[in-house]
This record gives sequence, structure tokens and C-alpha cells, in this order.
Amino acid sequence: MTARLQPSEIQHAAKILREGGTVAFPTETVYGLGANALDANAIAKIFAAKGRPSWDPLIVHVSDHEMLVNIAITTPKAEKLIQHFWPGPLTLLLPRTPKVPDTITAGRPLIGVRMPSHPLALALIRAAGVPIAAPSANRFGHTSPTTADHVLEDLDGRIDAILDGGPTTVGVESTVLDPNQSPMLIYRPGAITPEMIEQVAGPVRIFQPASAPTENPASLPSPGVGIRHYAPRAKLILVASEEELREQEERHAGEKIGVLLPQGWTAKRSAEVFLWASWNDSEALAQRVFAGLRELDARGVTTILCPLPEASGVGLAIRDRLEKAARTK
Repeated sequence: MTARLQPSEIQHAAKILREGGTVAFPTETVYGLGANALDANAIAKIFAAKGRPSWDPLIVHVSDHEMLVNIAITTPKAEKLIQHFWPGPLTLLLPRTPKVPDTITAGRPLIGVRMPSHPLALALIRAAGVPIAAPSANRFGHTSPTTADHVLEDLDGRIDAILDGGPTTVGVESTVLDPNQSPMLIYRPGAITPEMIEQVAGPVRIFQPASAPTENPASLPSPGVGIRHYAPRAKLILVASEEELREQEERHAGEKIGVLLPQGWTAKRSAEVFLWASWNDSEALAQRVFAGLRELDARGVTTILCPLPEASGVGLAIRDRLEKAARTK
């Protein structure tokens, strides 16, 4: 059984990390599965617990600038972004130092690094005294965890401990940005939006794969660009409007249907409904999207119908997660 630790047990969790173990912990985005980023053997335990392929690089979390420069080389533009957005849900791809194991970056020269704003996450990293590699604390490809219970659904018995900090507040993973390119390149949208970045540091563009990624690439260029990810067990069908939702309900009338239902929308009485959030509140939609997918899975639905928000602001991040979750291959 995985040890479930309370916030008062940060020192215990830090000791596990220093000794090469794995600890799941809350960030403001989702729960991460942490291990000492400077210990290749500890990093291997993350990949084993998640069933994560070696070609998918990890993000490393730091608690201060001294820890950052131990593993990454910054630039004036990166420092400007750090000054404005850290601590917070922005991951920067920066040149790595020789101290970083190859397994962290899938052999690539850039390392993804961020400073989380969640007080428990920062306290844990400080107490451990080492940078913490931490992808989302779930089985590879499955819906991301936003509570400790979600972590235990996927990883109980596969990791050493979980630090329970309650539900996360942002609900979708960090924005991943390469500030070394011109214009800067967003590999994964998140709560730090393109508009916010442009106001601080200039033009950005959104990553678009040149072609469909292979099933087993040599390595991905960044964390967060896997083509199928975040998926519930049920089949996920995305709809553009309330009218299309009703059409899909009729089309799948013989199945056990679940619906992520925005406030003010209606669904068939026979459907399993997760009350999502106001359709005009993209931050609330993001905070509850993964919880909704997991809740409907837990109710045993075979098909989930989910409206797709507009591709603006945080809605861009929600669309990214839902479109990847809905892919069948």
C-alpha cells in the first residue's frame, strides 16, 4: 500500500525523495509523481510506476534560482519570463547542465523546468534539497489526477507515498514554452496563455506536428506533446454545441452515456451527468475537467459526451487535453 501523508509530514516525504523513493504531491496544476531529478535510479522508478515510455521527457520542479541554475542554463528572455510567471504554471525548455541524467530529457539537449506555486510543492522541494522530476501522477495516457484519490486509483502500491494536499486549483498541466526559438514556441498550452506570454516577452506560436507522430518515436521534442493522452476508459465524444449534444445522445441511446454538462445546458434524464461549470468560466472548466472524466468513468459509463470550449485563453488548453483524450489511436 502507498503511504498517504498529510501536509504536516513534509519532512517524511522529503526523506523518501532524498533516499531515492517516489512521492506523489500536489502542484497548482495536477498531482505530480516526484523523484530526485539528479538520481537516474530514482527517475527509472517514475517510468516504471507510470508505464511511461522512455521517449517521453519529464519536467523538473525547483524551489529557487540556485536550484534552477544547477540543472539549466538561463537566458535574458528566460529570466524575464521567470521574473513574471514564477512561481506558477509555466514550464521553460532550457539548455541542460551535465548534472541532468539523459533519462530526464529523453536524450535531448533541453530540459523542461518550472517552479510550482503550490505551497506544499514548494515546501517539499525545499525540504528535499534537490530538484524534483515530476510528470503527472497517473498511469501513462490516462486522465490526469487532480486529487490524492485520483492518484491512488492509478498508482496505489506502485509508489512509496502520496502527500495529500486536497484538490488542485488550476486543473490542467503547465504551459510548456521554448523561449530559445523565434518566435517562441508553445509545445503545450496551459493556464499561462499565449496572450499573457506575448505581453511580457514577445510573439509566440503553437506547436503543430509536421505529421502524425509514430507510436514509438526516438524521443519527443518536449513534455506534453504525445498525440493520445489524458484519456478516460470510456469512449470520449466531443461536441460543439448543445444541439450536437442532443444529437449524440440520440445516436448513442442504447449505451450508458455520461455527460460533462455546463451550467444551463440540459441532458437526457437517462444520462449520467457531471455538473461541470459555467460555459463562460474557462478557469472553472479547466479546474474540473479531469475530475469530471474520472467521475463519469467511476459511474461505469461506456460513452462520455463533452462540449469543446473555444480555442482562446485557457480554453485552448482544455481543447488540447480533450482532443488528445478523444483520439482512438
